Amino acid sequence: MSQPDGVDSRTAGGAQRLDPEVAHNARVWNYWLGGKDNFASDRAVGDHIRTVFPVIGDVARADRRFLARVVRFLAAERGVRQFLDIGTGLPTADNTHQLAQRIAPESRVVYVDNDPMVLVHARALLTSSAEGATDYLDADVHRPEQILAAAARTLDLDRPVAVMLLGILNFVADTDQATEIVRRLMDALPAGSFLALTHPTVELGGEANVAAMAFWNEHAAPPIRARTGAEIAGFFAGLDWVEPGLVSCARWRPVEGDDTSVPQYGGVARKP
Repeated sequence: MSQPDGVDSRTAGGAQRLDPEVAHNARVWNYWLGGKDNFASDRAVGDHIRTVFPVIGDVARADRRFLARVVRFLAAERGVRQFLDIGTGLPTADNTHQLAQRIAPESRVVYVDNDPMVLVHARALLTSSAEGATDYLDADVHRPEQILAAAARTLDLDRPVAVMLLGILNFVADTDQATEIVRRLMDALPAGSFLALTHPTVELGGEANVAAMAFWNEHAAPPIRARTGAEIAGFFAGLDWVEPGLVSCARWRPVEGDDTSVPQYGGVARKP
């Protein structure tokens, strides 16, 4: 598949071949958010999951709103000017660089994904304020050192970075491996860096997620899993929680009237 003209994305790992016959998480997520960058296979899987797990649309929207609140908080209240957004998915309104650069135009943002559909849309992700910078890496979360090496072309890894891992570690099947990925990312960054993370669960009223994920793993890619709050909290080991800690992502510093719990944990912590 050729790259769109004018896109200057860099590659740290090969993207998967685009297969419209197999539902893929970035496109199904786009469908649940009301987007149009999806195929019939994505819509079919998305519709079936919605029948067994009706709150999935609420989860998708809550996760997106969590992203917006976290970026605004880190940029406005904690002075963060660098963001590494791993597992970014398809671009929508208010992407990380837009949110951050609205507050601090000099902000620098690197997006990471390995979905070929996201690569097609890299042009939208690479827009930037004149003072700041954005880049897109075609890379796999399982290879954190490659991500860091490529991100260093845009980010200064000697200065604090906010690592965004929203809805991505659920595609790493082994919990020890997922924990090691986070550790390797955060160990490479200085004190004052942040980790922001969301992850699905069968807690918080998410029991129907069991059937939904079983269907997903039979009919879509990549395979997914839920984790308990205790398992997810383990990803933040050695970091200092930002209040309110690990909660339903909808209840992390919510705006008034927008805090209905969803079965998706979210949290932010700072590297001391």
